[in-house]
Amino acid sequence: MTRKTPEAGPPLPPPRIRTQLSLPWLLWAGLVKLLVLYLPPLLPHDIVIEKTFVPEQCVRAVKVGDYVRYHYNGMFPDGKKFDSSYDRSSTYNVYVGKKQLIEGMDRALVGMCVNERRLVKIPPQLAYGKEGYGDVIPSDAILHFDVLLLDVWNPDDGVQIKTYYTPENCSRKVEVSDYVRYHYNGTLLDGTLFDSSHTRMRTYDTYVGIGWLIAGMDQGLLGMCVGEKRIITMPPSLGYGSNGDGSDIPQQASLVFDVVLLDLHNPKDGVSITNQDIPQPCHRKSVAGDFIRYHYNGSLLDGTFFDSSYSRNHTYDTYVGKGYVIGGMDEGLIGVCIGEKRRITIPPHLGYGEEGTGTKIPGSAVLVFDIHIIDFHNPSDTVVITTNYKPEVCEMLAKKGDFVKYHYNASLMDGSFIDSTYNYGKTYNIVLGANQVVPGMEEGLKEMCVGERRHLVIPPHLGYGERGVDGEVPASAVLIFDIEMIEMEAGLPDGYMFIWNEDVSADLFTEMDADKDLQVLASEFSDYILRQVNEGKGRLAPGFDAYRIIENMFSNQDRNGDGKITEDEFKLKADETTHDEL
Repeated sequence: MTRKTPEAGPPLPPPRIRTQLSLPWLLWAGLVKLLVLYLPPLLPHDIVIEKTFVPEQCVRAVKVGDYVRYHYNGMFPDGKKFDSSYDRSSTYNVYVGKKQLIEGMDRALVGMCVNERRLVKIPPQLAYGKEGYGDVIPSDAILHFDVLLLDVWNPDDGVQIKTYYTPENCSRKVEVSDYVRYHYNGTLLDGTLFDSSHTRMRTYDTYVGIGWLIAGMDQGLLGMCVGEKRIITMPPSLGYGSNGDGSDIPQQASLVFDVVLLDLHNPKDGVSITNQDIPQPCHRKSVAGDFIRYHYNGSLLDGTFFDSSYSRNHTYDTYVGKGYVIGGMDEGLIGVCIGEKRRITIPPHLGYGEEGTGTKIPGSAVLVFDIHIIDFHNPSDTVVITTNYKPEVCEMLAKKGDFVKYHYNASLMDGSFIDSTYNYGKTYNIVLGANQVVPGMEEGLKEMCVGERRHLVIPPHLGYGERGVDGEVPASAVLIFDIEMIEMEAGLPDGYMFIWNEDVSADLFTEMDADKDLQVLASEFSDYILRQVNEGKGRLAPGFDAYRIIENMFSNQDRNGDGKITEDEFKLKADETTHDEL
């Protein structure tokens, strides 16, 4: 606002402009006019920087003394190009702040980030000045540079490690002379990919710390855990140096490796056993030569699954300590208890070695087996009999030929149920020594008395053998029977299917010959024997079909096979050397 004064009148006219000027003043004004019309604009005294692209992240900015690699286009203010690193297909590589560049560029690069782009305007006094540069850059030329920074490092740099994933459990870390398997993506500092193990679908496998790798990777892998993920950044002095690799890695390039460690072992490693779950009691531990049945899950050290017995619904069955399985498993299965669970970690030289198994197990892979021991036995094992109860009066003991009735509960060594007579509400009835049950049960029933209870452990060669029973008993399974003797009927002497309880009639043939035709037919023979049994004069072997026994007795006496017995054919047991019918 314009400030008012009290009793102010109308505005005063503007002061009159002086129209008469002195001569010196006119000369000076003319000179200024000429300078404005004919001289170029005043030159800048410093560089002008326009940031045309700034990356979101800037881990590191250029400092004086750093070594940089960058691309550029050099132009005059009118846009005419005078030089370009792109045309040479090679970055410009130089130290910053050491007078290896024109002064304006030395200043312009400071503070730049990798992948940053700048348009830099440099006055002649900070470029090539009055002298210019040959026929390329004239005297007092202003220069424009479109600069893209690709790499920066310092001679004092070492390996830089950034861990971005650490597994929860790390029982072991990489040390010098360890052998490792890892995946990686290798890029330059600007993100340009030059190599990747992922694209080859195969890990990089090597020793660490003994010169098999570039120095930066040898250092960067130390201390890693299996499953750990790292960014390893290294200067060229620890990478491929001043020569690069001749193709994908330029000279003097910083390298960035995104690494995930998958496997780790040392050639001196042996089998490692952990996470043991040992049942109590443990009556026996496996030894070399035992035959063992176990379930397992197999994985690589990074957790990658490769096989499982559970998926096949069948145990793995083998001898241990005899070279039937890989060395590490042969060793890891010694000293186990039935029912034990343990983790067995096997280095490759005790597993599948440098070759692996093709698709499932890579070369030089550490193997991890989580196993569960189902049962084991030795070919020399016999039936293990434990008497749980024995009556005070136990005089009549079961022997070959006796007809016995017993109850049982049957299971496998891991407790898996097989069968039980209690479910059927009736006993299991057999004649001992007649091959009506597995040999181990025959052995377990011997010398039992009625009311006695036993616990039997029967090895497979005395049970159902290598085949087992389809759908009921696995192959090569150890069997557990808890048995109770319910009834027993004494059998006949060995070799007899019928015996007389009293003296034999002197006229036996005549008594059999009911129709007195001097020949005994099968019906006459059968009727006579059954009558003797019913009258208590004779006794058939218990547990067998009476008619089958009598039929066999008649066949033995009918020597010519004509369906009848003559007196000449008829003989008693005492007169026989090969027959046992009477």
